[in-house]
Amino acid sequence: MNLLGIDFEDWYHPQLIQPYVKNVKHEPMMYKGLDKIIELLRKTETTATFFVVGKLLEENPEIFDKIIENGHEIAFHTMNHDRLDTESFKEKFNDEIEIFSKLTNKKSKGFRAPTFSLNNTSSWIIDLLEKSNYIYDSSVVPAKTNLYGMPNAEISPYKISSNSLEQHDEKGKIIEFPIMITKYLGKKIPAGGGFYLRFLSKNKIRKSIENYEKKEIPSTFYIHSWELTPEFMPKIKLPFKENFVTFHNVKNAYSRMESLLQEFEFSSFDNFFQNTPKKFSSII
Repeated sequence: MNLLGIDFEDWYHPQLIQPYVKNVKHEPMMYKGLDKIIELLRKTETTATFFVVGKLLEENPEIFDKIIENGHEIAFHTMNHDRLDTESFKEKFNDEIEIFSKLTNKKSKGFRAPTFSLNNTSSWIIDLLEKSNYIYDSSVVPAKTNLYGMPNAEISPYKISSNSLEQHDEKGKIIEFPIMITKYLGKKIPAGGGFYLRFLSKNKIRKSIENYEKKEIPSTFYIHSWELTPEFMPKIKLPFKENFVTFHNVKNAYSRMESLLQEFEFSSFDNFFQNTPKKFSSII
């Protein structure tokens, strides 16, 4: 069973875009594409976990109903898509998680850090997730990039704690689902979605999933809502590097994701817990 998380965020949320749209009106657009995303999941017989930015749910409550009524799971992606290691974020997180709990009728049991910003500076969040009765996290990428990554982290689901982000901690209460990685030119890189879905060859991603399946490890995959509905992304002028990472091949993200969903079985994190493979029964 492979896992699919859809990071439901808006056009002004990506970290590489934020500095260039500070003075632009932040009008939510992605809710308009939710039906398209749900239809993709329906026709490929896939359930998914939507990691939702809480502010979008607050402004458009129908997002919650559409996700739940169509058999998908809702999870937390912070209220405003702030990096966890941002100054003063810790002070407001308790309020954020309480607000999201009310918005989702306490149905959220999973969390993903914006821009995978879980690191030694922000490890405190694991303790707070435990206190809020969260069950799992999916913020670890076992490869190093310019924006994030823990290259020494395990690639298979493991128990995580604030004292042990990269290796299994028997005393941990939160289950970590690391994003799928692969090797490219001899170096470990992410392969489980986002920019890498658009950059790597389809064959490379396919072989990465097959490799995980041979090891009986779930491939944890993610894709952003704006990648699946680029028609709702306004034209934003960015420097070359930021523009390349954000928009390279975005027009083909939907078709690439559809192809993978047709070829491989993907499901929500909640389904993983309900149908836990024997290999992982000891940590669930």
